[in-house]
Amino acid sequence: MFKVNDNYLKLPGNYLFSTIGKKVKEYKEANPDKDIISLGIGDVTQPLAPAIINSLHRAVDEMAVKETFRGYAPDLGYEFLRSAIAENDYVARGADISIDEIFISDGAKCDSGNIQEIFALDNKIAVCDPVYPVYVDTNVMAGRTGTYNTDTGLWSDVIYMPCKADNSFAPELPKETPDIIYLCFPNNPTGATIKKAQLQEWVDYANREGAVIIYDAAYEAYISEADVPHTIYECAGAKTCAIELKSFSKNAGFTGTRLGYAVVPKELKASDGTSLNALWARRHGTKFNGAPYIIQRAGEAVYSEEGKKQTAEQIAYYMNNARMIKEGLSEAGFTVSGGINAPYIWLKTPEKMNSWEFFDYLLTNANVVGTPGSGFGPSGEGYFRLTAFGTKENTEEAIRRINTI
Repeated sequence: MFKVNDNYLKLPGNYLFSTIGKKVKEYKEANPDKDIISLGIGDVTQPLAPAIINSLHRAVDEMAVKETFRGYAPDLGYEFLRSAIAENDYVARGADISIDEIFISDGAKCDSGNIQEIFALDNKIAVCDPVYPVYVDTNVMAGRTGTYNTDTGLWSDVIYMPCKADNSFAPELPKETPDIIYLCFPNNPTGATIKKAQLQEWVDYANREGAVIIYDAAYEAYISEADVPHTIYECAGAKTCAIELKSFSKNAGFTGTRLGYAVVPKELKASDGTSLNALWARRHGTKFNGAPYIIQRAGEAVYSEEGKKQTAEQIAYYMNNARMIKEGLSEAGFTVSGGINAPYIWLKTPEKMNSWEFFDYLLTNANVVGTPGSGFGPSGEGYFRLTAFGTKENTEEAIRRINTI
């Protein structure tokens, strides 16, 4: 009789956003007359920009003509997209990244979940706490996290780096040396960022200790402050210690069309000299058949002059929502952070409520959905995440409701 992978049985409960979806569904079914506003899941609400839509249409038309029809995409992705990425996201920022170090995928979530496959199971991982749950959960599935303590919410073989108000929700260098370090800036869920000098400390630390940084930069397009780095490769020495993950979901609204990429530099090598670039290329070619041609053409359009202008307008729209949320809740007496370089607001729950109690309170009394901080890790308890990805009208109404209950 077949057996299942026991590591999957170690996962506590359901995935965070699946749990939220289930609770909201049950509430709607019991209260069909209620108008629910969701500021929970980080899904965009603005339609794809016209430049992107036009590119999609042209690519679809190409697929109807024998001479321009496309089948399987190249393993790494089409050169036209990788060239646009290299030029705009890296060379323009002084980072020397070549197109054969860029791997096109269907999104940063998949890359963040899959990248751990190329590392040995006895590698020790370090994560920020709170943290995007995919990092830890996929390492649980791989068997790298040890046992789970239901009282503390911690895994025995994971190094947690608490991110709390007293350290501006940014991690400090861990006392125990990890092999793999997950960093996400601008951060999901807290919206926190670090300066270039601070990120350089992490790069120097990783090179010194022989660790690799998996750097999730999915929200870099929302950075507004000049001294906050858009890519880890702005730091000297990053190409020998860092993998970067990027997404088109939040900068260009591709949550429903799916596109992202990973950067694995050729200088990045394991202790035995194994090239991680070559290893990821082997994995990519074996287990991924490429993002669709029409979607990669749409991604190319993001870097056109029209695309840059139109997506910048959408980002400004969401960041105006973030400003409204932060100012509105602050005026109402809530303790809030984030919302400056990221589309997330991180607020302290009131009156000693835990984060799930506050979730239920908002859903029941304001018909507003957010994300409990404890779902991102033990240090998220007592906090709550709201997203700026709603419409302007829903955002204004949600804040009005919260401030009047």
